[in-house]
Amino acid sequence: MIRFHLKCDQDHEFESWFQSGDAFDKLVAGNMVNCTACGSTKVRKMIMAPAVSTASRIVPPKPSESQLAALRDKVEASSDYVGKGFAKEARDMHDGLVPERPIYGEANLKEAKKLVEDGIPVVPLPFMPRKKTN
Repeated sequence: MIRFHLKCDQDHEFESWFQSGDAFDKLVAGNMVNCTACGSTKVRKMIMAPAVSTASRIVPPKPSESQLAALRDKVEASSDYVGKGFAKEARDMHDGLVPERPIYGEANLKEAKKLVEDGIPVVPLPFMPRKKTN
């Protein structure tokens, strides 16, 4: 995992974690990285000093409840919920079998790892879809 300091075209600065630098590049190219303040997909990496930790595990800061709620609202308003068919739908879009569009849904760890290994950009969401909650 790698943390990048990011800036959007509206000069909002924020940080986010990615599996790798290549994963970041693929997600940005697919307009899948959004500014946390305005939602812009025109995002770039900023220069940052490397962080050196003596701890065995680096834990990213937890987002606030309002940030999570705003992210959930944005994802649900701008994406199609595909439920447990997420992995198949993401693969079909990647392979050109169905038109590309923003989607979210559910995948188990094995399915998600296979998508990433095959170069299909996916990002875990820090919330359960409303369609799954009462």
